[in-house]
Amino acid sequence: MGIDLGSMTVAELQSLRKEVDKAIESGKERERDQVRRDLQQLAREKGYSLEELLSKSQKKSKAPPKYRNPEAPEQTWSGRGRRPKWIEQSGRDLEDFLIGKD
Repeated sequence: MGIDLGSMTVAELQSLRKEVDKAIESGKERERDQVRRDLQQLAREKGYSLEELLSKSQKKSKAPPKYRNPEAPEQTWSGRGRRPKWIEQSGRDLEDFLIGKD
């Protein structure tokens, strides 16, 4: 390209910097757009939409119950998260509440 930066004034260098920054942003935007098009094409080839693949609304599967309250069988707990009050207040071992315990 052959620009002699050493012979340029500070004002000229600052102006050049602004032009370079604009060119960099424009280049990044073009690259992002191309990557987005490439990803959309790949998703279509596999039978998906890009939005479908990137959606955060996909629900996590609910863990099956592992423990059951013997006094109220409709109350169950998967073993994840905070222990229910019916376990904490019982004073019994956790194993006493296992579903399918023989």
